[in-house]
Amino acid sequence: MLTLLPSESATALSSPGGEPDRLFRAGRFAEADRAYARLLRANPADAHALARRGRIALLANRFERAERFLTEAIRLAPGDAFSKRQLAECHIRQDDLPPAVPLLQGTGDQMDAAEAVQYASVTGAPYRLQGAQQTRLPFVGVDPLPSVRASVNGGEPQTFLIDTGGTLALSTTTAERAGLRAVSTSTTHPAGQTLTTYHGVMPSFGLGDITLGTVPVVWYDLRMPNLPDGTRPAGVIGTTLLYHFIATMDYAEQALVLRRKTAAQARQAWAEAAGRGAGRLPLWLAKDHVPCTLGSVNDYGPGVASVDTGGMGLGILMTEDGAKRAGVEIDYDHPQNSGGMPSYPITPARISLGRAVGRNVPGVVGAWPWLDMFGFETVGNFTHEFFRSRAITFDYAGMNFYVTA
Repeated sequence: MLTLLPSESATALSSPGGEPDRLFRAGRFAEADRAYARLLRANPADAHALARRGRIALLANRFERAERFLTEAIRLAPGDAFSKRQLAECHIRQDDLPPAVPLLQGTGDQMDAAEAVQYASVTGAPYRLQGAQQTRLPFVGVDPLPSVRASVNGGEPQTFLIDTGGTLALSTTTAERAGLRAVSTSTTHPAGQTLTTYHGVMPSFGLGDITLGTVPVVWYDLRMPNLPDGTRPAGVIGTTLLYHFIATMDYAEQALVLRRKTAAQARQAWAEAAGRGAGRLPLWLAKDHVPCTLGSVNDYGPGVASVDTGGMGLGILMTEDGAKRAGVEIDYDHPQNSGGMPSYPITPARISLGRAVGRNVPGVVGAWPWLDMFGFETVGNFTHEFFRSRAITFDYAGMNFYVTA
């Protein structure tokens, strides 16, 4: 869970909770950015406003702006651990790992410390791409989540789940068989269990006609769902790998298409999506690996919506407050358990991302910690069942999101 930006520094003179912060919390990023800019014209040493402008820029991968604002915010407020993590993330997304190391070392967080050791151990450029300009990997299956075959260190292809709400992660068995060595560890507590995560570097990861070299990766013993044939997945392909591409998850045609982030590949991806009825939506990247766009539930929205595709058997996840704002009936008579958290079924009459509309799609409400994680409110999380008959493209070159209608 991310911490809040500091508000007590002598240089952080704007009042957290004022109008710019209200706009940011509401996901009105452009308006919030303009409001913070007005504060900075009155007081260029406003560390809070600088940090927020950097955070907004990073959401859209506007790296130069993010680095400039966050660097100045940290200079004015050296104890701002959150902005240090944001600035480190700015470098990590560009595969520029050395500047991220001291920033991660300075946050006081054990996960950040483990990542600092991991990134310091990388020799040469990470995520080196070799091979084709694009590759198409057929899905092994669509359920419980889409899965494809990939190879670790040139070994035999194995089956990996695709989950945009995750990072690139291996099972412990996969890592051990590949001979990977942990350079650091960290501990978390998902769903009430203690989980040790091992951090290391994978020499190569093969995806169809493209191979990535020197790939930072984690592995752990967290339970993953079985594949349809009863076997266990080798790991998860998540957004920290997918954002190195223009990535299309084509549920309808059952394939993952990865394109290099070139102007020509971006044009081709858009042309293909538009030809299948897709509209162009914004793409933001929250935290370090959760894509977001604009969506609506009934008449609630359009507002920021996350696109974590890992919700097995579900099409929409909402908070109780969000469901009530959207006029969605909550079935309190049939409680469920979502990763140790009580949840309740919902079936909204209408959910939409741009032109893509779903009706009576199954979902749940729960106490999802999105506001604490992201710092802004979301309409909900659009996930697996909503995309089953569609293709979705994450254009990390132009920060656009396409979903076929």
